[in-house]
Amino acid sequence: MTVNDDSFTNWKIREEIAESMIPLIGKLHRERDVTVLLHSRSLVNKSVVSILKTHRFARQIAGAELSVTETMPFLQALTALDLGPAQIDLGLLAATYKADDRGLSVAEFTAEAVAGATGGNKIERREARDVVLYGFGRIGRLVARLLIEKAGSGNGLMLRAIVVRGGGAEDIVKRASLLRRDSIHGQFQGTITVDEDTSTIVANGNAIKVIYADDPTAVDYTEYGIRDAILIDNTGKWRDREGLSKHLRPGIDKVVLTAPGKGDVPNIVHGVNHDTIKPDEQILSCASCTTNAIVPPLKAMDDEYGVLRGHVETVHSFTNDQNLLDNYHKAERRGRSAPLNMVITETGAASAVAKALPDLKAKISGSSIRVPVPDVSIAILNLQLARETTPEEVHDYLREVSLTSPLRRQIDFTTAPDAVSSDFIGSRHASIVDGGALKVDGDNAILYLWYDNEFGYSCQVVRVVQHVSGVEYPTFPATAV
Repeated sequence: MTVNDDSFTNWKIREEIAESMIPLIGKLHRERDVTVLLHSRSLVNKSVVSILKTHRFARQIAGAELSVTETMPFLQALTALDLGPAQIDLGLLAATYKADDRGLSVAEFTAEAVAGATGGNKIERREARDVVLYGFGRIGRLVARLLIEKAGSGNGLMLRAIVVRGGGAEDIVKRASLLRRDSIHGQFQGTITVDEDTSTIVANGNAIKVIYADDPTAVDYTEYGIRDAILIDNTGKWRDREGLSKHLRPGIDKVVLTAPGKGDVPNIVHGVNHDTIKPDEQILSCASCTTNAIVPPLKAMDDEYGVLRGHVETVHSFTNDQNLLDNYHKAERRGRSAPLNMVITETGAASAVAKALPDLKAKISGSSIRVPVPDVSIAILNLQLARETTPEEVHDYLREVSLTSPLRRQIDFTTAPDAVSSDFIGSRHASIVDGGALKVDGDNAILYLWYDNEFGYSCQVVRVVQHVSGVEYPTFPATAV
């Protein structure tokens, strides 16, 4: 048998194992609200090839490929347990088991590692929490996709309505079409139908009412059977407490803004300060995509090395706020054609750091350049550290943070030598550290942080909504050895 024959046989074996994993993962998700992860990447509703690629990706950050032959026994062990709602990371299970020297079987080790989600310790499944989207633009439609995807068992979050201004004939058909197909993020994964008579979009069985209103105060959500809902404002039109309070109508319990909040509105970066949200807080902001990209790695660097000062330069994809061709714009430079120019502009991300990291004493400055790409940006974080270090130490530290720390859902890591911006379209992390571009000289470190400013940010928004709704389930194993 040739090497090629060996490789192909091995592939077919792994393909068969991955295929047998799919119904186990689906059943855990639907029946028990258990989301199976691999190094923070969900395996729910993934294809055979996608499962295999996710396992192979581990070689970039862990140094060696993780095989389905290693993770399948842990998945089988999970199906035999009395599990409650949780997120369980097969990659972490495999890594911690390998480091454990007690001689336990896979089944024994798995039962111990996820004990907090079994028997008397398990969380009871919660009733679905209603969610309303106010606005249906780039972020709104991606958040809608995520909410529909996560509806899963029918528990957790349920997208009940979208509020938009009327757009004339066939408005709902056109909005459904924009949800169905996206030039950057591809086809919607599932089926979408439209009932124009009832003004309803049905996506993967989720009936979503389209409400037409020109002002938040014109809507009574209880008329649509909506109760205690979380409203996500994607318009950015209102950013202070007074303006956002207009959304607190009958049927709405909390308001989440997908833009930086002003005044005393809490700016939340999930993974960093989401645990500071007060239970009775009704209005909060998810800050900006760039703030979400830089704050987690900034916190990680400050925790380990101390940060004395820093500067962030964002090279940002163009947005709807800019013009397709040169035309009037109230801001300087942004009136010039977005697809044809690099445009120097301002960013509030640096000043927003203080709201998310109040204990950080370092002064962080920032600036931004908009460039002719439609999605994925990069933040260049230049830091003066409190102690000297080496490129190898920082590289290994950030890789480990991405694998095992509480920030592993926010920070990803890549060592791909040929990585470019389009490779990160669809990333669910707040930012991805480019290990190959890292620069360290004594007490100076320069981090290159890729981020999908649309999808990655939308994932952070949904995580905040899950947290405030009480359906953000714990991850097991909690820590790695």
